Amino acid sequence: MNDGSLKYRVEKVLKAQKQHALHLRTSTAAERIGWIKKLHDWVQSHREVIREAMHADYRKPFTETDISEIYPVVSEAKHTIQKLKRWMSNKRVSTPATFLGTKAHVQYEPKGSSLIIAPWNYPFNLAVCPLISAVSAGCTAIIKPSEMTPRVSSLIHSMIGELFDENHVWVLEGGLEASQVLLEQLFDHIFFTGSPAVGKIVMRSASNHLSSVTLELGGKSPVIITKNADLKDAARKIASTKFINCGQTCVAPDFVLSPRSVRDEFVNHLKEAITTLYDRDGTGVELSPDYGRIVNERHFNRLNELVADASGKGAVIARGGKNIPDEKFIEPTILTHVSAAMAVMEDEIFGPILPIVDYEDLDKALDFVNDMQKPLALYAFSKNASELNTIFQKTSSGGAVANDCVLHFLHPELPFGGVNNSGIGKSHGHYGFLEFSNPKGVLKQRVGLTAASLLLPPYNKVKRMVIDGLLKYF
Repeated sequence: MNDGSLKYRVEKVLKAQKQHALHLRTSTAAERIGWIKKLHDWVQSHREVIREAMHADYRKPFTETDISEIYPVVSEAKHTIQKLKRWMSNKRVSTPATFLGTKAHVQYEPKGSSLIIAPWNYPFNLAVCPLISAVSAGCTAIIKPSEMTPRVSSLIHSMIGELFDENHVWVLEGGLEASQVLLEQLFDHIFFTGSPAVGKIVMRSASNHLSSVTLELGGKSPVIITKNADLKDAARKIASTKFINCGQTCVAPDFVLSPRSVRDEFVNHLKEAITTLYDRDGTGVELSPDYGRIVNERHFNRLNELVADASGKGAVIARGGKNIPDEKFIEPTILTHVSAAMAVMEDEIFGPILPIVDYEDLDKALDFVNDMQKPLALYAFSKNASELNTIFQKTSSGGAVANDCVLHFLHPELPFGGVNNSGIGKSHGHYGFLEFSNPKGVLKQRVGLTAASLLLPPYNKVKRMVIDGLLKYF
C-alpha cells in the first residue's frame, strides 16, 4: 500500500468511526460489556495461538506468555465486566448553600475516536488492555501494533476483524509510515506505549489537534535495598522480575542501589536466584525453556555495547556476560562497581543487564534517584516500615512497591502510569475507563426564581448586602 492509498484508507475508516462514535455515546453498559465479553472469550479460546505467535516473534516461553500477555488481558476484561455499570453511572455531587435549588452530577461521556499505538515488548497485552478501556468508555479505536512482532501483529489484526466492525475497532499493521499517517489525523484521544523519545513525537503530533494523550513511557526504575532488607528474599524477587521477558519490561528493575557493606552478599544471592530460575542443571541459561531472547539485532547490539562500555570503564561482570549472536541471546548479567559515568546508567536498559550501584548513606541513595528523571516505578526492600515510608515520601515515581517488584502492574484497583518523563495519564481498570472518558459536569437549575438571580444587576442595596454576606460567610 503506497502512501496515498494508505492515507486514503486511514481517513476513510476514521471518518466512519467518527460517525459511529456519535451512536456509541448512547451505548449501554450491557452493550459494552457484551463486546468486552466476546473479546475475553476469544482470548481464552485462542490461548495456544497467542502462545505460538509470541514464541515465533522472539521465543517467548509459553508459560511466560500466559502470565504476562494473556492473564493481564483476561483479568482486565473480567474486572471491567464486573465494574463497568457502576463506572458509567452518573455521580451525584453535593449542593452547597450558594446553589440552593439546583442539582448537579458528573456524567461520563466517551471522548470519541481513539488511537492506540502498542509496543513490541508486550505486544498483545499492551494493545488489548487499552482497547478494553476504550470500548468500556464507549470510544471507537484504531490499533497500530508493533511491526517488530509481526506474528502477534497479524494475530491482533485477525482477532479484531472477527470481533468488531471496522467502524468500531480497526487494526492497521505497518511500520513508521503507518504511524506517521495515523498521527497526522485528528483523534479525540491517543494512547501510546513506548519510549520517552517517541512519546515526545506523539505528544507534539497530538498538540496539532489539541488531542488528549495517555503516554505510558518508561525510564530507569530503581531498586533501593537497605541494610534492613532480607537480602535473599530481595534477590529472588528482583531476579525473577528483572529477567522475565529477557529484561524487556518497562517496569523491570533497571538498577539496584545497595549498601556497600552488604553488596557482595546480595550479589551472591542474586547469582543463586538466577541459577535457580534458569540453570538448575548447570547446562547454561541458553538451554533453558523458560528464558526468552532479545527482540532484534539492533537491540542485541545495543545491549552488548552497554556491557562493553561499562567493562571498559571499570565495571565488573559478577555473573553472566555470555551472548550468542545467531540466537540474539544475552545471558542474565550482573554488573558491580558501576558509576554514573557509564552508558548503562544513562538511559533505560531494557534488557537482561542489572547494574549494582553502591551507597553508604540512604539519604545519598535518595539524592542519586532524585537527580535522575522520574521513573515509571520505584522498588524498595526493607523490613523497617519507617524506612520504606521515608523512601516513598522523598522520591517521585509513577508507581511504587515495597518488598517486591512489578506486581502493582497487575493490581486491578491501582492506577498504572508514569509521571513527567515516564508518562502522562493512568491506565488499568477504572483509571483506564476515565482516560477515554470526558467527565462532564451537569447542573440542573429550577425554573423561575433562583438564588443566582439575587446576584444579577441592577445592584441595589439589598443585593450588595447579599453579595457581602456571600463573600464573608460562604
